[in-house]
Amino acid sequence: MGGIMDGTEDHDWGPFDRPLFEDPSARALSRVGVLDVGSNSVRLVVFDGAARSPAYFFNEKILCGLGAGLSETGRLNPEGRVRALAAIRRFKLLAEGMHLPPISAVATAAVRDAEDGPEFRAEVERETGIRLYVIDGAEEARLSAQGVLLGWPGASGLICDIGGSSMELAEISGGTVGKRISSGLGPLKLAAVKGGKKGMKAHIKAVMADLAAEMGTRPERLFLVGGSWRAIAKLDMLRREYPLWVLHEYRMSPKELRKTLDWIADTDLDAVRQQTSTSAARMALVPVAALVLKRLIQTFKPREIAVSAYGIREGLLYEQMPDRLRARDPLIEACRFAEQKDARLPGFGKGLYEFLLPLYRGAKPDRLRIVKAACLLHDVTWRAHPDYRHEVTFEAATRANLGGMTHEERVFLGVALLHRYKSNREDCHFKDIFAILPEAELNKAEVLGKAMRFGAMFAVDKPQDKATLHWRPKKCELHLTIRRDAADLLGEVARARFESLAQALNAAPVVAVRG
Repeated sequence: MGGIMDGTEDHDWGPFDRPLFEDPSARALSRVGVLDVGSNSVRLVVFDGAARSPAYFFNEKILCGLGAGLSETGRLNPEGRVRALAAIRRFKLLAEGMHLPPISAVATAAVRDAEDGPEFRAEVERETGIRLYVIDGAEEARLSAQGVLLGWPGASGLICDIGGSSMELAEISGGTVGKRISSGLGPLKLAAVKGGKKGMKAHIKAVMADLAAEMGTRPERLFLVGGSWRAIAKLDMLRREYPLWVLHEYRMSPKELRKTLDWIADTDLDAVRQQTSTSAARMALVPVAALVLKRLIQTFKPREIAVSAYGIREGLLYEQMPDRLRARDPLIEACRFAEQKDARLPGFGKGLYEFLLPLYRGAKPDRLRIVKAACLLHDVTWRAHPDYRHEVTFEAATRANLGGMTHEERVFLGVALLHRYKSNREDCHFKDIFAILPEAELNKAEVLGKAMRFGAMFAVDKPQDKATLHWRPKKCELHLTIRRDAADLLGEVARARFESLAQALNAAPVVAVRG
């Protein structure tokens, strides 16, 4: 990766200009800028926050179309080149204004394939001081896969990253990247295939067969990375009237996605473009990308398809994370960071989790991590108006840019936090989103919310040291045993909230004082 050069560098880290994580125990990430010069877009992303689950402090892209016409001319698109250079000059000034360390800059298919690619790189460095590192297709596939691993710890399946001029595939299994391959199945490059739509389909089919022979078929899950895939996922949401417009971890079955791809072929995309907040330049690539995706599904036969909002830019971060940092849970790290930054009593979430843990004896790890996340986040929206706090916290949980969480888990977390501040959800305007969860899961989320509501009221520090909860499901009894010197903490409001929790469990509340 390149950087804003000042002539003082003693080392050349190649595509990794300098180590981002010099301290293996780093918990926080200083702002890091990544410049991605692709065949269709030029984007600057500035990451901030918890290193294992970085937030997007700044994110801007310009659809320059550098690779448009490359197959015919062998050169970068002249207008795209002017626009890309203008965007990079702007990004350099923004980076300086944000006092960033040297930004990391990579270029992919268009710059590496164009005969004037080296000339463009030299121009960028001459005018901005930013050194663009061109990565090959296999490296692009690997970094995209690393980005998926940042959002999905331990993920397994097949990554498919589509850009303007290329499409990459990579295997991931057990948190590591395996075989990877690059192809020319990008929409901008496919536009030059002769023979019209019929010729394009035949070309896509032939290339896809070669890719399958190399990579194998029938992955458990296909992870889609790239702007064209995200645009198609938004159209799938629109067609299905899906209520939660969060792309990361959005899942589709092959059958339902095929319906959407057929619908795309018969739909005036300009008429629906604004409903999905998709630019005209991006939507123009969708029909060709849809042909690629349809053949991809037919050829590789995945059991499930999931959208990843993380790709090469996030992969650049993950690449440099020490193993100790990679091993951390991105959801929990992000929640810890939020608690430290926004909660009234940072650190209380851990005690609250320990206090409530007896309610979850025998629970699976996937459920326990959501309970922990909820406890860490239970108070981060306290500055919101009390009448709207439940809505703010629900929206913050369900729409947050978080990795390591399915849509069902997002809704569960959101409903639990809603009930942290509100006893019922009858008059909430989120009912369409509630429908993502079965009624039984909604009730379990309500129990968690009411448990947090009680725990946070009972004590302001270390509730686990002052009382013990004991849930007896066979007897339908919820026991609260309080230390004698803490007995006065169970005031009228705290008792009412304990009884509300017991009611949510269909249990009788039992209080005892000991010691």
